[in-house]
Amino acid sequence: MLVTSVGWAQLKSANDGIAKTDVIDQEIAKDAGRKPLDGAVDILLVGMDSRTDAQGNPLSDEVLALLNGGYADGEQNTDTMILVHIPVDGTRAVAISFPRDAYVEMADGFGKHKLNSAFARQRNTVDQEMRNRGVTDEKQIRDESMAAGRKTLIRTIEGMTGGSVRIDRYAEVNLASFYEVTKAVGGVEVCLKEPTRDRDSGADFAAGPQLVEGRAALSFVRQRSNLPGGDLDRIVRQQVFIGALAKKVLSTGTLTDPTKLNALVESVQKSVILSDGWDITTFAEQMQGLVGGNIEFRTIPVGDPMDTYGDGNVLPVNPKQVKDFITGLAGDKPSSTPPAPTTTLPAPPNSAITVQVHNAANVQGLANQVLTTLTGKGFQRGQALSAPNSDSTVVKYAPGEEGSARKVANELGPTATVEEDASVRRGQVQVFVGTDYVDDGEDVEVQNAPGTPPVVTSSTPPITAGGLVCVN
Repeated sequence: MLVTSVGWAQLKSANDGIAKTDVIDQEIAKDAGRKPLDGAVDILLVGMDSRTDAQGNPLSDEVLALLNGGYADGEQNTDTMILVHIPVDGTRAVAISFPRDAYVEMADGFGKHKLNSAFARQRNTVDQEMRNRGVTDEKQIRDESMAAGRKTLIRTIEGMTGGSVRIDRYAEVNLASFYEVTKAVGGVEVCLKEPTRDRDSGADFAAGPQLVEGRAALSFVRQRSNLPGGDLDRIVRQQVFIGALAKKVLSTGTLTDPTKLNALVESVQKSVILSDGWDITTFAEQMQGLVGGNIEFRTIPVGDPMDTYGDGNVLPVNPKQVKDFITGLAGDKPSSTPPAPTTTLPAPPNSAITVQVHNAANVQGLANQVLTTLTGKGFQRGQALSAPNSDSTVVKYAPGEEGSARKVANELGPTATVEEDASVRRGQVQVFVGTDYVDDGEDVEVQNAPGTPPVVTSSTPPITAGGLVCVN
C-alpha cells in the first residue's frame, strides 16, 4: 500500500501528517532515508485488529457499523503480517505472508504461541507493568506499550527467518485503512471463483471479476469463514487485493490526478503508522523503477494443522524451512543483468518447492499417497487433484526451474520424466502420476486418514501486481 500511495508533489508535506512509532533500532533507522537506494530494504507490513485510528482515537459506533468491525475492544491481534523485500536495484519486490496461526517461538521469553499474539502479549505486559509503577498518563501507557508490542513482533518474525532477515522499516494499518484507501483510488478489481457470503465479515460477493471499494474491500480481505482453506485462503485474498491496488496506482493516472492523490494522501495520514526515520517522499523516488508486474506474493511454508492445549488449532512452522524459503526468494540480483527466461536456476532446497499431485492413473487415493510420500521428503504440500488418464508419470515445471522438477522426479522412480510448462507457477511443480508409476513399497500414511486433521491448501496461479487472478 505504501509503495503505491506516493506522489511527487503532495508527498512533500505528507510526512508531517503520518503517525510515527519508535520500533526500529536507531543504527538501522538512520539509513531509512538514504538516496539513492544502496542496499536491500525489508519492510514489515502489519494489519491490526484495531478499532482506533492511527492517532489512537476510537472509531465511532457509526464507522464500526459501516465497516462491520464489531465491538470497540481495542488493539489485540495482528491478523496480517507481510514481509516486503525490495532488492538493491529497487525495480522488483517480493511480499511474503506469515499466517496468523503460525505456531512459533515468541521473542522476549513468551514461549511458543500463535504468531498473531506476539504483539498483544508484550503490549499487555508492559501496559500492566506501567500501571503497577503508578503511571497514570493513558497516552504514555498506550504509546510505550504498543511500541513494545511492535518490537516483540519484529523480533519474533526475524527469529522465524533464522536471522536471514533484518527488518529495517515498519508499517501498520488498521481496519479503516482498506476502506479509506480504496475509496480514494476508486476501487480495485478482484475476481472470485465462486459466489460467497459470510455474516462475520459482511462478505457478499458474486463469482467472477468485480470492483470492490470501501466496506466491500474490507469484507473481501477479512473473510475467512466459508472459505475452503480458511485463513490460508484469506491470505491469498489479501495478496491479490494488494496486488490489484498496486496495479491500479502504478499503471493508471492516480499519481497525476490531484483529486485522487490528495484523497490518497489524506487516507494514508489517517490510517497508517510508520517507523521513525522513514521519509516516504525519498522512498517514492527510490521506487520509481518499480512496476506492477515486478511485485510477487508468496506465503511461508507451514505444516498440517494441529491442535494445542493453550492456542487451539495452529499451523506448525519449521524455522530452518522458513529461512531456506526466504533466502531463496530474496536473493538480490541487479536488474542490469537479469537472467534469461530459459536459464536453468540452481535447484532450491526441498522445503522451498511446493508439490501439486494429479492422479492420472485412476487409482483411488493415489494422489494423496504420492503427496504424503513427497512431503515426507521435505517438499511443501500442495493439492491432491485428479486428471485425465495417462500412461506416463510427468513432472511439469516453470521456465528456468528444471532443477526443482528433477529433484521431485528422482523421488518418483526411473519412469518419471520432466517437462517445462509456462502455466506452472514459480516455486511449484505439478506431478501427473500415470499408470506406469510403481509404489516403492514404503508404508506411508494417506492424507486425511481417520484421526488426522484435514489439510486444506489454496491453489492459485502466480500472484503478482501485473494481472487478475481468480481466487476462493
